[in-house]
Amino acid sequence: MGRPRRSLKLLRTIALEHASVAHPDLASMARELGQLVHRDSAAIAARLARLPRRGQGLGRWQLAQRNQPPVSVLVMAWPANHCTPVHDHAGLWGLELTLVGALEVQSWRRDPDSGSLRALGRDWLGPGDGTWFEADHNHVHRCRNLSQHEAALTLHVYGGELNRYQAYEQAAPTGPWTARTTECAVTGHWPA
Repeated sequence: MGRPRRSLKLLRTIALEHASVAHPDLASMARELGQLVHRDSAAIAARLARLPRRGQGLGRWQLAQRNQPPVSVLVMAWPANHCTPVHDHAGLWGLELTLVGALEVQSWRRDPDSGSLRALGRDWLGPGDGTWFEADHNHVHRCRNLSQHEAALTLHVYGGELNRYQAYEQAAPTGPWTARTTECAVTGHWPA
């Protein structure tokens, strides 16, 4: 088992190294990050154990940010059964990897002309499992912590800073989707 502080530094280092180009190989990044999480899962969980207790709701803790090429690395703490709205990522590429717990990620494709959403499928992510998306304004998804009782922790690597995005709502199950601009903020900076 790795040392907790060292494991988080390695996660940050791997993400930043892979993101040293404008269009990184997200599959390779996910594979390398996932291998580290599988190897050091107990150390990572121990290091991040206090995050879920640091406030109410979903928490976004910044591990790193760089401007050239742009990248941000975050750890997110998900309360039990927390579910995001259907949302985009403002055209950024991104990778999301579960560190502790289990997450469901449901994806849609947005029609740029009509704004309608077409369901693509679901992924279930346990520790070390990841999913990613290319820089695409028409990719949208919703994430949910699958546990009714335990917090989940995830690592997010984005091709820039995600401060604002579109959240999508449907008034009726077969009705049209409407978008609203949503602001998001970093809860704090995590010393890895």
